[in-house]
Amino acid sequence: MDKETILASLTPEVVDKFRMAIELGKWPDGRKLSAEQRETCMQAVMVWEHEHLPPSERTGYIHKPVKDDGSVVGAECDVEHEHHYPNMPNPKGAVQPVKFRNKQ
Repeated sequence: MDKETILASLTPEVVDKFRMAIELGKWPDGRKLSAEQRETCMQAVMVWEHEHLPPSERTGYIHKPVKDDGSVVGAECDVEHEHHYPNMPNPKGAVQPVKFRNKQ
């Protein structure tokens, strides 16, 4: 199933149920969420929020205070990383992951 099909089937009510299931670790009927279900729900919520909500309303958003000089605290950490763009081989300015060799 592709991203567009999944997004089309998600409603705000379904996303809210997924959030609650993730938080409680169980479905509304009391059945326990499996690790795979939890991961799938989290991915669905994140994709839906990215498409439908501004950054400040998304799960995990952290407000960054503004300094007296007008700069944002922590702005130097807002670098676009390669994993933000899985369908692009190397977006402009993306930081390449460091690969470590296994010591044997």
